[in-house]
Amino acid sequence: MVEYALILVLVSIVVIVILLTMGNQIQNVFSNVVAALGA
Repeated sequence: MVEYALILVLVSIVVIVILLTMGNQIQNVFSNVVAALGA
């Protein structure tokens, strides 16, 4: 279970960095992520 918590923390950090650096391109980034996951 600890591994999952670490993965979630890392993903959260990456998302925060993307939010801070991408600005107006956030929607495109999430769209690409969803497409990559096939959701």
